[in-house]
Amino acid sequence: MTSGPPEPARLLPWTGTGGKPCYLIGDGTGFLSRIADDTELAQLDIASELLDHATRILVARAWTSGEIHLLALQLTETLREVKRIAESRGGRLPSPAGDGADETCADQNGTAETDGAPPLTRP
Repeated sequence: MTSGPPEPARLLPWTGTGGKPCYLIGDGTGFLSRIADDTELAQLDIASELLDHATRILVARAWTSGEIHLLALQLTETLREVKRIAESRGGRLPSPAGDGADETCADQNGTAETDGAPPLTRP
């Protein structure tokens, strides 16, 4: 039996009850991993199509307030999905070689504890 570092938990491209994140632990080759891969691919395809659609609408400069509102809602949801995919994939990247001085751990509430560096804040 080979012993190595445990596989990181994969953030899945959907949420559970109450909008809570769903995670998968495994080697990335199972049935559920393939469903998650297919879901991510579909979400990225939709994001690409929506971006093209948004560009056409904005270039035409002929829209109603309702169209812009709907577009903003769709772009917001798509951006949320793409961000989730990026977080999931980034979380599965191997740690860069180094001394680990830049490592940050976050608890379930998103509160980060760093190695003495000042916390990052959003404007």
